[in-house]
Order: sequence, then structure tokens, then C-alpha cells
Amino acid sequence: MILVFRRTGQRRYSVEAQRPGLADLVMDPAPGYDKLIPHDMMHLVVESQLRLTRGLFGQLAAGGDAGTFHLPLNVDKKSRETARARTRIKARGAKLLREGRDESALSERATYICWYEWLAGSQSTELKKRAAAMAKNAAQVTNAGGAAELRALDQKKLNKIFKHLDELSSHWSKLEVGESMAVRWPDLAIVTR
Repeated sequence: MILVFRRTGQRRYSVEAQRPGLADLVMDPAPGYDKLIPHDMMHLVVESQLRLTRGLFGQLAAGGDAGTFHLPLNVDKKSRETARARTRIKARGAKLLREGRDESALSERATYICWYEWLAGSQSTELKKRAAAMAKNAAQVTNAGGAAELRALDQKKLNKIFKHLDELSSHWSKLEVGESMAVRWPDLAIVTR
């Protein structure tokens, strides 16, 4: 699956999921814009590295809509055909959302922890200040996850996640409004188009 992250405005972005053998889906606008890296790109990295199969992107790859994606408007298709496809995707998506509830919650916690740790380890004073403002919440999120989650996010795993975040951020932060970048799931390779 290819995920296309597009800057759609000064503080806006969208995500398009290009899914082989399945309908393409889009989330526009997507939540959590950041000039360093968008929230959903953080999820992409964390879910890939923790091998989550029912987080946001695992659900998309399995044919769901993750509760936030939808069919893009397509004037070439008949409305009845589009409505049927939308119904099928919603039904599959609802099933995967139920199955993925725990992994989705884990993904949210892990993404926040990784975001905090990545900023805290930065060389930038500005980013360290952002991390300091997140410290109390990060501690609460860490405690909510339990011991097994902490073991999964050991320093070796965090370093792998940070390496991917650094690479993706270096591409994302250079994009102008209207430009996009594509990332392949689950190996996180940047796809040139």
C-alpha cells in the first residue's frame, strides 16, 4: 500500500491510501498538521516498527477505512456504484475498528511517547521546549500503557523509529503547499513518482 501525504494548505494536509486490489481512500483534511511531520505519518512509522496489524494503517491495508478515510469524489463513476462501494468499505471498516480497538489505542499511546522522546532528544532548543511542555502528558501516557508496552518501546526500538522519523521529516518539511510525498506500507520506503 502506498500512502500519499500532501500539503493542502499552510497548516493542512491530506492522506491518500493507494491500495492494490482495493479502492483508494482519502482523508482530507487529516488531523495533527505539524511542519516537522504530520501526526498520521508518525502513526505510520510507529505502527510499522511495532508491527501493528490493526492500527490505522493495518486496517486500511486489510480493506477498512479506519473510521476516518473515505472514497474520493469521482465524477466518472455512477452514484449507485459509489454508494455500494462506500457501504462495503464502511461495513468492513466497522468490523476492523472493533477488532483493532486495542491496537489503535496502543498506537495512539506509542505515537505520543515517540513524538515526545524524539523532540526531547533533538539538538534544537525550540524542539526541546516543545518536549518539555509535553513531559507531564507523556509520563501519564507512558504509565497508562503498562510494562509490556514499555518493553516494546526500548531504546533500540526508539532509535529505529527516530531514524525513520528523521528521514521522513527531512522530506516532509521541505514540501510546499500542493506538493506531496509517498511512503510504502509497511516498509516505510519513500516512493519516487
